Amino acid sequence: MPDTGGQRPIATLWELAWNDERISCTIYRHDEGFQMRLESATTVILAESVELQPRTFARTQALRASLKRRGWRES
Repeated sequence: MPDTGGQRPIATLWELAWNDERISCTIYRHDEGFQMRLESATTVILAESVELQPRTFARTQALRASLKRRGWRES
Protein backbone atom coordinates (compact mmCIF):
# COMPACT_ATOMS: atom_id res chain seq x y z
CA MET A 1 0.00 0.00 0.00
CA PRO A 2 1.43 3.42 -0.91
CA ASP A 3 2.22 5.88 1.86
CA THR A 4 -0.88 8.05 2.26
CA GLY A 5 0.67 10.57 4.64
CA GLY A 6 -1.85 9.63 7.31
CA GLN A 7 -4.78 10.49 5.06
CA ARG A 8 -7.64 8.04 4.76
CA PRO A 9 -9.44 7.21 1.55
CA ILE A 10 -13.08 8.21 1.46
CA ALA A 11 -14.05 6.41 -1.78
CA THR A 12 -12.57 3.98 -4.25
CA LEU A 13 -14.10 4.79 -7.62
CA TRP A 14 -12.76 1.76 -9.53
CA GLU A 15 -10.08 -0.92 -9.59
CA LEU A 16 -8.48 -2.48 -12.66
CA ALA A 17 -6.08 -5.40 -13.13
CA TRP A 18 -3.59 -6.46 -15.78
CA ASN A 19 -1.96 -9.83 -15.13
CA ASP A 20 -0.79 -9.56 -11.50
CA GLU A 21 -0.80 -5.75 -11.44
CA ARG A 22 -3.66 -3.78 -9.92
CA ILE A 23 -4.45 -0.07 -9.90
CA SER A 24 -7.20 1.88 -8.25
CA CYS A 25 -8.67 5.35 -8.52
CA THR A 26 -9.33 6.60 -5.01
CA ILE A 27 -10.53 9.87 -3.48
CA TYR A 28 -8.79 11.05 -0.30
CA ARG A 29 -9.61 13.90 2.02
CA HIS A 30 -6.66 16.28 1.67
CA ASP A 31 -5.62 19.20 3.89
CA GLU A 32 -7.12 21.67 1.43
CA GLY A 33 -10.07 19.64 0.15
CA PHE A 34 -10.04 16.40 -1.81
CA GLN A 35 -7.37 14.56 -3.75
CA MET A 36 -7.80 11.98 -6.49
CA ARG A 37 -5.08 9.34 -6.70
CA LEU A 38 -4.34 6.67 -9.24
CA GLU A 39 -2.28 4.15 -7.29
CA SER A 40 -0.88 0.65 -7.42
CA ALA A 41 -0.19 -1.52 -4.41
CA THR A 42 3.18 0.19 -3.86
CA THR A 43 3.15 3.53 -5.72
CA VAL A 44 1.04 6.62 -6.22
CA ILE A 45 1.06 7.05 -10.01
CA LEU A 46 -0.93 10.28 -10.15
CA ALA A 47 -2.23 12.61 -7.44
CA GLU A 48 -4.14 15.82 -8.01
CA SER A 49 -6.40 18.08 -6.01
CA VAL A 50 -10.00 17.90 -7.18
CA GLU A 51 -13.42 19.27 -6.43
CA LEU A 52 -16.23 16.77 -6.11
CA GLN A 53 -18.00 17.89 -9.27
CA PRO A 54 -19.53 15.86 -12.11
CA ARG A 55 -16.61 16.77 -14.41
CA THR A 56 -14.17 15.15 -11.96
CA PHE A 57 -16.05 11.86 -12.11
CA ALA A 58 -16.36 12.13 -15.89
CA ARG A 59 -12.56 12.48 -16.13
CA THR A 60 -12.00 9.41 -13.96
CA GLN A 61 -14.44 7.40 -16.07
CA ALA A 62 -12.66 8.52 -19.26
CA LEU A 63 -9.34 7.40 -17.76
CA ARG A 64 -10.87 4.05 -16.80
CA ALA A 65 -12.27 3.57 -20.32
CA SER A 66 -8.89 4.43 -21.85
CA LEU A 67 -7.09 1.91 -19.65
CA LYS A 68 -9.66 -0.77 -20.48
CA ARG A 69 -9.09 -0.17 -24.21
CA ARG A 70 -5.41 -0.85 -23.54
CA GLY A 71 -6.05 -4.23 -21.95
CA TRP A 72 -6.79 -3.52 -18.28
CA ARG A 73 -9.79 -5.43 -16.85
CA GLU A 74 -12.14 -4.99 -13.89
CA SER A 75 -10.62 -6.60 -10.81
